[in-house]
Amino acid sequence: MFRSAEYTGTYFNTEGLPTTGLPEVVLCGRSNVGKSSFINSICNREKLAKTSSTPGKTRTINYYLIEKSFYFVDLPGFGYAKVSRSEQAKWADVIDKYFNFSKNIALSIHLIDAFVPDSNLDGDFHNFVTAKGFRDIKLLTKTDKLNQKEMSKNLKIFSENYPGYVRDESFFLYSIKNSKYQKTLVKFILNNL
Repeated sequence: MFRSAEYTGTYFNTEGLPTTGLPEVVLCGRSNVGKSSFINSICNREKLAKTSSTPGKTRTINYYLIEKSFYFVDLPGFGYAKVSRSEQAKWADVIDKYFNFSKNIALSIHLIDAFVPDSNLDGDFHNFVTAKGFRDIKLLTKTDKLNQKEMSKNLKIFSENYPGYVRDESFFLYSIKNSKYQKTLVKFILNNL
């Protein structure tokens, strides 16, 4: 886990985003994939990022300064069906503008729900971020909620959808209950800033 973490700001668009030059680790994923829970667990801070049982709550770009040396940048979740298409398009525009604006992206972490390893929305985002040429890893969340047979089946589906991704090198398992997964990912992030 990271020892030092602080929330530093919320932004509704790319105007006024930090220009400190510090590396940015971008967190992206479908609504309700667990981005806020991920931030809280890997930083060992229960309420650092606001969590909600209602999907689609992150509608802004949120910055968290980690170890005083890099940022986690939490982007709006995509694909929440209960908001209007115009609102979804607005979120997509914010995500696109952020990737075009930031000059400090060191790594994109694409969080994928382990229950749904073959979502078309995740496939679309994968194509988007890789076309832009950013370093991209996948993080399968909620792995503690699947039994061994389900996990094995869904890992096979994931591998078919994202060929070439290697466990603990370009994709990682994650559970807020498993510190082993956390240590592996922390080490990877720090080695790839």
